[in-house]
Amino acid sequence: MEMKALTAGLSVSEQILASDIQTIKDAGFRAIICNRPDGEGPDQPSFEEISKAARTAGLEAAYLPIVAGKVSDEDAMAFDKALTELPGPVLAYCRTGTRSATLWSLAQAGQRSTADILAATKAAGYDMGGVVRRIVNGGKTPTDRGDASFEVVIVGAGAGGISAAASLKARKPDLEIAIIDPADIHYYQPGWTMVGGGIFEAQDTARTMGSLIPKGVHWLKSAVAAFEPDNNAVILDGCRVVKYKRLIVCPGLKLDWNKVEGLVETLGQNGVTSNYRYDLAPYTWELVQRLSSGRAIFTQPPMPIKCAGAPQKALYLSGDAWHRRGVLKNIDIQFNNAGGVLFGVKDYVPALMEYVRKYDATLNFFHNLVAVDGPARKAWFDVAKPDTPVKRIEVEFDMMHVCPPQTAPDFIRVSPLADAAGWVDVEQTTLRHKTYDNIWSLGDVMNAPNAKTAAAARIQAPIVAENLLADMRGGAPVAQYNGYGSCPLTVEHGKIVLAEFGYGGTMLPSFPKFIIDGTKPSRAAWFLKEKMLPPIYWRGMLKGHEWMAKPEKITAA
Repeated sequence: MEMKALTAGLSVSEQILASDIQTIKDAGFRAIICNRPDGEGPDQPSFEEISKAARTAGLEAAYLPIVAGKVSDEDAMAFDKALTELPGPVLAYCRTGTRSATLWSLAQAGQRSTADILAATKAAGYDMGGVVRRIVNGGKTPTDRGDASFEVVIVGAGAGGISAAASLKARKPDLEIAIIDPADIHYYQPGWTMVGGGIFEAQDTARTMGSLIPKGVHWLKSAVAAFEPDNNAVILDGCRVVKYKRLIVCPGLKLDWNKVEGLVETLGQNGVTSNYRYDLAPYTWELVQRLSSGRAIFTQPPMPIKCAGAPQKALYLSGDAWHRRGVLKNIDIQFNNAGGVLFGVKDYVPALMEYVRKYDATLNFFHNLVAVDGPARKAWFDVAKPDTPVKRIEVEFDMMHVCPPQTAPDFIRVSPLADAAGWVDVEQTTLRHKTYDNIWSLGDVMNAPNAKTAAAARIQAPIVAENLLADMRGGAPVAQYNGYGSCPLTVEHGKIVLAEFGYGGTMLPSFPKFIIDGTKPSRAAWFLKEKMLPPIYWRGMLKGHEWMAKPEKITAA
């Protein structure tokens, strides 16, 4: 017997025996619910035997038998009522625990988010894919809603989603495509570093979503609740069902601000800021302008994160501003990085270290931000150096730029599309799902070991378009992704170290060295970042113009 917790008040298990009751009591349970009909199996004890042993041990017992595969809405309501009336914690059981987990999932549907329910059952080892529509529908069996159907459905209208739609339309204008995203505004997120450095205005990084959806593409302005890949279906909030022949998944990732205790309450005040949010990037520049002395901390959480260079970009542009004002000598700059290296591709580190020395910044590796008290101007870091016990330290600050922990979105993490870590599980060369061959993914949400950057999505979108259309023609994948990503490291106002690399840290420069040597700070790279990349994004990448993004063909062996 293995008792698997769904909540602090409920665990489920496979069939129990009367001899297990004392163990159940010793584990702290005060009641049991039997969800298995008597006589279902030849080796199954009756509920009366279990109930008698439970009463003897001082436990309450309830009988709510469910025939396998026939959990009704009324059954879920009765289970919820039993949980309310019985003393907790409660252990529910059936043959394997699945019926009990299903009853709880449906009973909780109106009280918890779909993602929370699926996460709890998945962690306990139960797959609720068969009832996900009912969970989304508040625990009730949904009626036929006349579901929409498209040749291609794209989840996410960020850089990856709109680019993929535009690339597909450029190749096959009559293709029926729907793109699903609830957002009203689309952001050019690579520009927020420049906003935090006083170079761009925040409003120049935002446009209405409707103005960017490619012509002829249907925009379904809704959030995705779940996936049914075996049925070629996406379930939306409100239990609307969208069917597809082929699916592209690219909703980005989740910034997990709540993972740092006290952070949400102090963001945007008390000297705590982040360029990872549109509304906070201007506050970064405000703090930089105000600070003339004291300590400035810049944090970086454990990988993976999007734009891994962004935390140190904020440091460099702030340090440059203080240097130009003549106050740098009065400011203690600390870079507290949960990882063990300044940058993951060693070829670029020497140039970056020149600026670390210029700004007299202290590099604190293996320092992970875990808590902050804004009004007290204090932060706590767990220091986890190799072969050393984790130690928590307290650090005071006058300004702190935070890069938040990042995960896959909840509805992805608990879906059948995810790997063990929660990211969409793709073949890293073709970007096709490893299990479902009519699904592709690109951008920050998938698990290929590349840098999560807009530059990566720019290269990935045409590759996905090529391979999806090849599949429609009945052929094998024709384009391959080499892991390209780019990180323009803004080391000072007017100069950038342009890091471009692929899988395994292989350098993949876009320009000859006499134009831009990415390993050295360059004014040409700054011009590219400030003047060229925004129009390339808005007018090229999102419009299906694949400038410098021609898909690499798969060559025959």
